[in-house]
Amino acid sequence: MKVILFCGGLGTRIREYPESIPKPMIPIGHQPILWHLMNYYSQRGHNEFILCTGYKANVIKDFFLNYRPQAYADCIVSGFGTKIELLGKPEQDWRIALIDTGIWRNIGERLLAVREHVCNEEIFLANYSDGLSDVDLDDMIERFRNSDKLACFLAVRPHLSFHFADIQPNGSMRGFRTADRSDLWINGGFFLFRPGIFDFIRPGEELVQEPFTRLIEADALMAYKYEGFWRAMDTLKDRQILEDMVEQSAMPWRLTDAGSGHPTRAVAGS
Repeated sequence: MKVILFCGGLGTRIREYPESIPKPMIPIGHQPILWHLMNYYSQRGHNEFILCTGYKANVIKDFFLNYRPQAYADCIVSGFGTKIELLGKPEQDWRIALIDTGIWRNIGERLLAVREHVCNEEIFLANYSDGLSDVDLDDMIERFRNSDKLACFLAVRPHLSFHFADIQPNGSMRGFRTADRSDLWINGGFFLFRPGIFDFIRPGEELVQEPFTRLIEADALMAYKYEGFWRAMDTLKDRQILEDMVEQSAMPWRLTDAGSGHPTRAVAGS
């Protein structure tokens, strides 16, 4: 299945990184979070990607057009660098469509901009490109395939690290209580779509606002609830948690520790 990755918006900046680095290219370990996400899909059999670029598109393009897997993988070098032999499993052969969808477009507009690349697909995947999970993608796809829905999103528990203030009407404090996540579910940014989704999107609309409202009214949207590992990289703390996991080789989004799923080919179209 083709995978659409939304990686062209201005997004939120993580303060230790300059504006010159788009959010999907912020590194987690030696590789950008975008690479980790693509590896997640690739290890599950989905090797054809459509990258909706925009802000700092040249940074993303340069990464794939000048990719040197030997810079990250274990390898044997001989002939003073003229011969390089990679160790471990063979690399994945990713086919990557690099599509400039503009800087100021929202997610709904970016999805419409690449419609022609997925219009003949039975089902296609999409992702915000700023979070990682170990959700069972095969099961998620199978449940969606067996439904009559047009769209599915990953519903996850939010990470709440604050306490609620219990305040009386006169301003006096009763105390603080720990945030309750028992009835809270949020959009985790992992999507499944059928081409019929495009009939629900109007020009200029954000994906999860007007289009999803129409889908709900038509009973065409489903949620896949998941309480396992999921984390979006919205803050420096989020990035540090993911960085620590990589450093400790504790990466639940990877099926194995062997092999890297490195891309070997990039094309400017599909």
